[in-house]
Amino acid sequence: MIKLSERMLELRKSKRLKQKEAAELSGLGYMSYIRYERGEREPNVSALWKIADFYGVSVDYLIGRSDTP
Repeated sequence: MIKLSERMLELRKSKRLKQKEAAELSGLGYMSYIRYERGEREPNVSALWKIADFYGVSVDYLIGRSDTP
């Protein structure tokens, strides 16, 4: 899911957050967050929901199915 990692990076930078801050605020583990953002690992559904809720976007936007946040 290359689109997911790109979108996560873009959204995190737009909020001027470090990876550790984004992981803590979104309720995800630090290493899991890093791996999702690097595209090394795909999140499960509950992690996708946490990421989408944290950034205020849809899951479809995160995974590249929509260009509308």
